[in-house]
Amino acid sequence: MSVGIQMPQYRCHKTVSALKIREVVCHAHPDPAVSIEEFAKTEEFSGCNLFFEDERYGFRPIGADWFRKHQPTKGGYFVVYEDGYESFSPAKAFEDGYTKI
Repeated sequence: MSVGIQMPQYRCHKTVSALKIREVVCHAHPDPAVSIEEFAKTEEFSGCNLFFEDERYGFRPIGADWFRKHQPTKGGYFVVYEDGYESFSPAKAFEDGYTKI
């Protein structure tokens, strides 16, 4: 932004549920030369599975639209807000903003 004044600042005070992601396994394109990034842009892409560091939770299938919107990566967090909204947060942003209760 080119505005010369500082924007208002906010402190987070939400309670969320979250799991740290150990691995993101996407359904691959039949042609190994096609990257996941390229394949995810197509209608044939059906999504991924998130595997968590805490293996008690098994895996979480996610659809193509959710993957495209949030672009989850290994080491980040799968986050569920109190209203049920599911999101992704990079590790540093999550760990800087939340403390386990």
